[in-house]
Amino acid sequence: MKRAGIIMVLGSIFLLGIFVFPLWNIRLGAPQYPEPLGINIYINGLQGENEFDIQNIDGLNHYIGMKTLPKPEDMWEFSVFPKVVALMAGIGIVIGLLSVFIKISPTWFLIWFVSMSVLGALGIYDFNLWLVDYGSDLDPNAIMKLVNPDGTPMQYNPPLIGHKKLLNFDAFSYPRAGGILLGIGIILSLVAYFVGKKSQSST
Repeated sequence: MKRAGIIMVLGSIFLLGIFVFPLWNIRLGAPQYPEPLGINIYINGLQGENEFDIQNIDGLNHYIGMKTLPKPEDMWEFSVFPKVVALMAGIGIVIGLLSVFIKISPTWFLIWFVSMSVLGALGIYDFNLWLVDYGSDLDPNAIMKLVNPDGTPMQYNPPLIGHKKLLNFDAFSYPRAGGILLGIGIILSLVAYFVGKKSQSST
């Protein structure tokens, strides 16, 4: 169980990477922008890849009626999510340490894995809701009003993950180091569970 506990502690520490690295990145490229515009999404706010990317994206979005990109104080997620992740990382470290120094059931690892997976899925769902709202809740008095071939208003939300064509822009949306570390940390807790179960069955 000592090995399983160390893996659990390591996985929980990986979660803390989201306080250093961006979780996600959305990049917009077009012929008139040889250097694409990009937004890094952190657990506590947005940051442009380059100095004026946020300002330039807001300027472009103004013409089609999109809202300006949110500041940390505009979204409850930027204050609540860091607390939730820090709490889960702390609980994971405590569970891991308990299994190193005293015997506890590996089921605790599984409970943590399921809890963190559900929270992660809810976070991704909330992120997708924001993307859809951001790209479809447009100012009716916008300078440009574009419609689809069937007459419905055009939406401009980037994809949750992957590539999407938005007018003459190519939008790319992918996880970054923080999101990858988060995923690895969650998977390591499942690895810790199986290592712990194997250790139990061999004693």
